[in-house]
Amino acid sequence: MNKEARVTFVINTLKELYPTIPIPLDHKDPYTLLIAVLLSAQCTDVRVNQITPLLFAKADNPYDMIKMSVEEIKEIIRPCGLSPMKSKGIHGLSHILIDKHDGKVPQSFEALEELPAVGHKTASVVMSQAFGVPAFPVDTHIHRLMYRWNLSNGKNVAQTEKDAKRLFPREIWNDLHLQIIWYGREYSPARGWNLEKDIITRTIGKKSVIEEATKKKI
Repeated sequence: MNKEARVTFVINTLKELYPTIPIPLDHKDPYTLLIAVLLSAQCTDVRVNQITPLLFAKADNPYDMIKMSVEEIKEIIRPCGLSPMKSKGIHGLSHILIDKHDGKVPQSFEALEELPAVGHKTASVVMSQAFGVPAFPVDTHIHRLMYRWNLSNGKNVAQTEKDAKRLFPREIWNDLHLQIIWYGREYSPARGWNLEKDIITRTIGKKSVIEEATKKKI
């Protein structure tokens, strides 16, 4: 199967499996999404969704957030990990949104990436899910699967993002990156992976990956 055929197979299989795509992080507007994505660094979405209601009950907008101290924010978000850095980031970016952007989340990659604790992946998620701008945020699932499916060399996430954007049509990026995440969690996890259940890797996967998985089973 050539690369084009593999890409088509991925798109069609994911469309069948996930005709409607749930958004992993609970939020109600661009600001609450931004905070949720920031909290999700090195933390599961399930844990983030348990913590954000507690935080948003006290502050679900930048004006209320800056009334809280960094210490108060840190206490609430502690279970998400990296709380000293994340609490400073949340407090700092809330100030900047008020001072520079009329309290609103900016709709550009550049402005988002200037905010404290906001990197390219966080900006991409916000642009994609809050504003509908085509983006391809690469998380660990997408990075792993693009390598397993022999669509990227697995060198780094920047390369994986470049490859994904080159291979997949722009108009489906926003749906597709979420479909790949759900597929990775359900059928192709890093640990406890069962190749028999993973139809995409089984059908189009990198030869060395399939051989390795088969060897482990024996």
